[in-house]
Amino acid sequence: METWDAITSRRNVRDFTDRPIPDEDLRRILEAGRRAPSSRNWQPWDFVVVTEHAQLAELSKVWRGAGYVAGSAATIALVVGVYDGADERERAQYDLGQATMAIMVTAADLGVGSGHAAVADQDLARQVLGLPADRECAYLIALGYPAERPLSPLQRPDRRPFDEVVHWGRW
Repeated sequence: METWDAITSRRNVRDFTDRPIPDEDLRRILEAGRRAPSSRNWQPWDFVVVTEHAQLAELSKVWRGAGYVAGSAATIALVVGVYDGADERERAQYDLGQATMAIMVTAADLGVGSGHAAVADQDLARQVLGLPADRECAYLIALGYPAERPLSPLQRPDRRPFDEVVHWGRW
């Protein structure tokens, strides 16, 4: 798939088939996240990959809207340090956004759907993922092959019109 097709095909997928993701594809998706741009090359992230069904079911309970994680073929937990300062937290969040998009576009390129979720219950996330006390789970990215329809470029995305969003030179 071409880059533009991957970008325009990516959508939030929350209903997956039972088909596993080949290890080679999963590694490529993770490598895209690892190579994502990072402020001053800080790379504040670690990724915990979960593929075991019982563990996915437990992980899906860390946020009220993450039930679909239980049906994913794999879920990537984006893990960061526990930061005291607002500057570090903000930099880490921006970097995590870059890693998330790299992961999701690469998944789309491979025909793998993805859906992102927040994490509310850090104690449960820490327990399920075996995280040390100085780490927390920032986000989850569920991965799998879409159950409804395969990924393809969306002709009419549910987005605000281009001319409403883009301002040239000034507001």
